[in-house]
Amino acid sequence: MGKGSYVEDDFQRDTTYIEDRITADGAGEREWPVEPGRYRLVVARACPWANRAIIVRRLLGLEDVLSMGLCGPTHDADSWTFDLDPGGVDPVLGIPRLKDAYEARFPGYPRGITVPAVVEVASGQVVTNDFAPLTLDLSTQWRDHHREGAPDLYPQALRPEMDAVMTRVYTEVNNGVYRCGFAGTQGAYEDAYDRLFTALDWLSDRLAGQRYLMGDTITEADVRLFTTLARFDPVYHGHFKCNRQKLSEQPVLWAYARDLFATPGFGDTTDFVQIKSHYYEVHTDINPTGVVPAGPDLAGWAEPHGREALGGRPFGDGTPPGPPPEGERVPTAHNPHVGPDGLVHL
Repeated sequence: MGKGSYVEDDFQRDTTYIEDRITADGAGEREWPVEPGRYRLVVARACPWANRAIIVRRLLGLEDVLSMGLCGPTHDADSWTFDLDPGGVDPVLGIPRLKDAYEARFPGYPRGITVPAVVEVASGQVVTNDFAPLTLDLSTQWRDHHREGAPDLYPQALRPEMDAVMTRVYTEVNNGVYRCGFAGTQGAYEDAYDRLFTALDWLSDRLAGQRYLMGDTITEADVRLFTTLARFDPVYHGHFKCNRQKLSEQPVLWAYARDLFATPGFGDTTDFVQIKSHYYEVHTDINPTGVVPAGPDLAGWAEPHGREALGGRPFGDGTPPGPPPEGERVPTAHNPHVGPDGLVHL
């Protein structure tokens, strides 16, 4: 998750990231080669930007070639930390703070310590935290290591339109909720609010007649939208004042979100307890008491969504992923729809 600031009363996200990439041959400047076991993906389930990397890695079946480290849901002004691990230390990298990997490569690193980040295991150095190309590279550059039946999340023929859709989703929705939540004036907030709900209305119209954002199959565009929708009622509606309607009061988007939630890789990576803990405990400027809401009731996620009537094949010619590895399963106490096998059961 990137850092942000107020500029002329508007929230401005710091979008300066480490632009290195991991590519199939690693031949370009600031490119590293794909190599099973060489890297560790560091994430936090609470963060929507990291959650998209968790989903893509799982859909593509990269668990055996790209290990995953999980930070806790809260962090201080200094760094995300591995407080979920025994002794508060990542068992592979041997560090207590993600900042240690940034500092190992860039001593005195001046920017925010963000997730997702990819770290080279042997050197302990961060490789990249550029979250947008990171997941696209998992689809395109790591293809030789995808599981059998992995979906094509970034189809070549759809890329021009898909890039435009994902840009609007990012600027108006993924980042739009933050623009509402961190607005410094009434006018800035109202402008942000109008932009957000204009985009949500556009998405509702787009999804009214097709099952997924790009048509009949799931793509990365759906992954990027889902992580915001999953957090909408637990966090953004109240905490960020995005309160024209709850997600559950927007019929098309609510049904679409439930459809994805029931799809392996989406709901089973969603940790509602960590999501709420992060936003309500870390954002003390918005929520100075640190009180975490008890709601909302999550039973609605199990309601039939009816989106099958639109047809489509979620994984195209591929297949859904199997259960997540035991150590990567969301606890049922954090998402009541996740069973002992780590999958969503509705």
